[in-house]
Amino acid sequence: MRTNRPFDRGHTDDLMSFLAAAPSPYHAVASAAQRLEKAGFRQVAETDEWDGTSGGKFVLRGGAIVAWYVPEGAAAHTPFRIVGAHTDSPNLRVKPLPDSGAHGWRQIAVEIYGGPLMNSWLDRDLGLAGRLTLRDGSTRLVNVARPLLRVPQLAIHLDRTVSTEGLKLDKQRHLQPVWGLGDDVRDGDLVAFLEQEAGLAAGEVTGWDLMTHSVEAPAYLGRDRELVAGPRMDNLLSVHAGTAALAAVATGSGAADLPYIPVLAAFDHEENGSQSDTGADGPLLGGVLERSVFARGGAYEDRARAFAGAVCLSSDTGHAVHPNYAERHDPTHHPRAGGGPILKVNVNNRYATDGSGRALFAAACEKAGVPFQSFVSNNSMPCGTTIGPITAARHGIRTVDIGVAILSMHSARELCAADDPFLLANALVAFLEG
Repeated sequence: MRTNRPFDRGHTDDLMSFLAAAPSPYHAVASAAQRLEKAGFRQVAETDEWDGTSGGKFVLRGGAIVAWYVPEGAAAHTPFRIVGAHTDSPNLRVKPLPDSGAHGWRQIAVEIYGGPLMNSWLDRDLGLAGRLTLRDGSTRLVNVARPLLRVPQLAIHLDRTVSTEGLKLDKQRHLQPVWGLGDDVRDGDLVAFLEQEAGLAAGEVTGWDLMTHSVEAPAYLGRDRELVAGPRMDNLLSVHAGTAALAAVATGSGAADLPYIPVLAAFDHEENGSQSDTGADGPLLGGVLERSVFARGGAYEDRARAFAGAVCLSSDTGHAVHPNYAERHDPTHHPRAGGGPILKVNVNNRYATDGSGRALFAAACEKAGVPFQSFVSNNSMPCGTTIGPITAARHGIRTVDIGVAILSMHSARELCAADDPFLLANALVAFLEG
């Protein structure tokens, strides 16, 4: 077995910095873009005419990024090797009329995004982050990364049944956070506060996409620091690994001789179905790949050949076997934290992996010297899904679903083995190299 591991535990250190710097999808793609720019990539605008020059390029659209590297002399029909991921995570998002309150408490009106473990947002210090849109149509990122909001849980003295019947939360009534005292709630208070935080003039903000986030920093955990606890691992862990892998391949000694065009596609809105202009079920990826072909002088036949030879590794977190709920997992498939990336399989196409995809991923892991594991759902439990089947169906691209096994998926704070992120990144490097 040939071992090729450019990443080590330093990758996990950088992952924790990435998680902290990316409290929203907009921050995540901005952080990914900064890392790619350091590797020589340049941003191209979708409204500009593209050229066919070699090198690294990327497109930003909202909370999505598509980046690719064209080797010197690449033909128009050169196939793509794609790492897919998503930038969004379940959370509480600010409503259009956010200012509310009752009984001397000032509150922020929020809507539930995706499928969060709602109890994990209780009694937790929360910040607020996202994107502000200004009167001139430009946008500004904002991140209040200090304790600002809190969703207080009802005291057990006022709910004696919680210990016997479990916690029951009404999404509308019980998850509205508090952020101050007083009865003088005025429309525009939150936006005025954020304008000050962002250094903007009063009345300059006319639109916003804002969400809560835990301000507790990611951290190593355990006696031997074998675990990492942090927010938004689903799925910024994969976004970070894909970014690092693409940058490593583009700056490696073999970049000029790559037989494929390596691509990173990180989409928004996976947690609510991917149907948006920045989601995997939208036209973004296909449009970027087609324009890359045509910019290099290709025609439709070249586009067809490039797509037919393309492969996508759809990387999203999966479930490690839970030591307290082992019966919820398949009895013969127990992915372990620290055991390397997982290959996700479902014969009903909730995942896109088939036998040929398994062989392709196994070859990449063997080349990188990385172990991997298989994941299937318990037959009695519904199987989740991700962007893999969407990518395969929309673009006709062979797709394999993989990821890292974690605990507490969709919690405000998730848990993984400290070594698994860089094992995933090493496997992605081997895949992108071909």
